[in-house]
Parts: sequence; C-alpha cells; structure tokens
Amino acid sequence: MGPHPAVAAIRLAVRRVLHDVLNELAQRPDTTPRAARTAVAPGGPGDHGHPATPRDARPPLVLVACSGGADSMALASALAFEAPKLGIRAGGITVDHGLQPGSDLRAADVVARLTALRLDPVDSVAVTVGRDGGPEAAARDARYAALDAAAELHGAAAILLGHTRDDQAETVLLGLARGSGIRSLSGMAAVSGAGGRYRRPFLHLDRQTARKACLVQHLPVWDDPHNADPAYTRSRLRHEGLPALEKALGKGVVEALARTAQLSRDDADALDSWAAQAETAVRDPAGRLECAKLFALPPAVRRRILRRAAIEAGAPAGSLFARHIEELDRLITGWRGQGAINLPGKVVAQRQGGRLVIRQG
Repeated sequence: MGPHPAVAAIRLAVRRVLHDVLNELAQRPDTTPRAARTAVAPGGPGDHGHPATPRDARPPLVLVACSGGADSMALASALAFEAPKLGIRAGGITVDHGLQPGSDLRAADVVARLTALRLDPVDSVAVTVGRDGGPEAAARDARYAALDAAAELHGAAAILLGHTRDDQAETVLLGLARGSGIRSLSGMAAVSGAGGRYRRPFLHLDRQTARKACLVQHLPVWDDPHNADPAYTRSRLRHEGLPALEKALGKGVVEALARTAQLSRDDADALDSWAAQAETAVRDPAGRLECAKLFALPPAVRRRILRRAAIEAGAPAGSLFARHIEELDRLITGWRGQGAINLPGKVVAQRQGGRLVIRQG
C-alpha cells in the first residue's frame, strides 16, 4: 500500500524540484559555492600540508526553511524522504524573529523536530527585525537575509520554501490592491533569488494538502498566532477577504488567482526582456536616456526602462511604486517644463536638454 495521497503529492513536488537542482548543477561549469572551496589543512612539523576533503566533492546540500508550521513541516518531511534517494544531503534552518515571547524556545523546538527527521545540518538563526516598509516587510527582509547567510555558510545549492497555492493567491490579491502592475500580479516565482537559490515546490498544492500530509504522518505543527492576527494585512485577507470572495464568486477563486499569477509572470518576463533589449537603443553615447526615443516606445516597455534606471540610481526596488513611475513617465509624455521629481532613496529625476537624468540628489 502506497503513501496517503497528500504525502505522495508533497513528495512528488519535492522530487521534481530536486531533479531540477541536480540538472542545473550538472550544467554549471563551476558548481562550488563560495563557502565550499577546497581548503588546505596544515600538517605537523616538517609536513607541507595536505589537502582537506573538498566540500564540493561531497553530495550537494539542499536546505529547507522551516517555521514549524504545517506547510514547512510537510516540506521538511518530503525533503528528508526524497533527498537521500537522489544522493542529496538535506538540512534545515529556522529563523527566530524575536517578535513573540518564547520565540527562542519555539525555534529550539523546530530544531529538534528537524533533527528527528534526520536533517543535517540544522540551524536556528536569531534576527533583529527593523521597521522599514512595515512589520511584515521588515520581518521578510530579515528572514531572507538570514537564509542567504545560511546558504553561503553551508554551501547550499538551494533553499526550499513552503509557500502554497493559497499563499500565491493572497500575494496576487495584495499586488492587485497596491495597483503595482502586472509584475505584482505575477506573485511568487517558483525559482528566485541569486542563482535560483530559492525554490517553492508547493505553489501548485493547496494548504490543506500540506496540513493533511502532516496529520497522517503524525508530524506536530505550530500555528503562528500572527497568521490569525487581524493587525496584519495578509491575515485579514486570508481569514476575511478570500472567504468573502469564494462566498460571492464560488469555489475556484484560489486556483484562478494562482493561474493568473503564472500567466502574468509569463507576460511580465516577455516585457522585461523587450525592455532590456530596447534600453541600449534609447541611450545616447554618454549613456543618458533620450526622451524622444523613450516617447516612441510602448508605455509598458518605456516604464520598465524608467523603473530600472531609477533602481540603478539608488532607489530601493521595494519602495518604488507605480505612482513614482507614472511621475517619471510624465516627464516623457506630458512635458510642460515641470521641475525635478524626488524618488525613494534620495534619487532625483529631471529632464535636461531632451535627456532624462536620474541620479542621487
């Protein structure tokens, strides 16, 4: 008798991602992460030293980011089951945000659970959450910084994240509410981060499948109280917004939103590629953007070039919203002699002699 359908589903999703990681590593000319370079160990007196065991000679390591919740515990269990069969080392990391009393004890408990699954290495990393962008964004920034550092430290080939189809639907709705354009509607990518470090195997699985997989495997899970706290936008959307939409529109809203994310991502990728190719043609020999040539481009392509130029000048991508790009665009399409525009990151944009100049103020 085979595994429960929910367990089979999560294992298949992880197996596919692990195959992708192995195939990509095989195609790279140098698959050795910076932390895994071959070292030379000193020997005894008169010994000229001997090569240490090269880290890159060991099987590749894949980490799972685990909060102890149902999604990430299901992911950890699937990684622990599938990785050894493919010759992959499996490890885990949990991030202690320090936002709740006893968070350090919770992190220690997650470490114990991951160790019980025979993951190795397993780390707990405490972070300090700032205030930039609001509590949710600040916690996310601190978490990803810790995960990046862990990947470098251990020489991990990839980090698996437990985002599900439900999380994707919520992300699409949040992007729609911000009015930030098609890129925001594309939600979370299945592969993201430097060198494709982050992988999301569960984007096509619903949250209930992950929870059921934990239940039938008798895996203890922790429900983060922040996920039910109406003070957080995503929590309100999860417990009030999406249920209201499903009540009004019928079942299938989550699936439709996740499908919209993939279609939007395909369109956004195509437009980004077009913009990258067009950018060289709209710059003068000194590298300045020529307004007349920008004006001739389709708006979607032109705005992508403007956004990229603003980011290159120092504007933080996460703080650059549609209204900022619209103001930049008016310097091209609605020029009436207006003055300079202030952008996030102390970046200033102004039109001078038919050129658009974007620089630090």
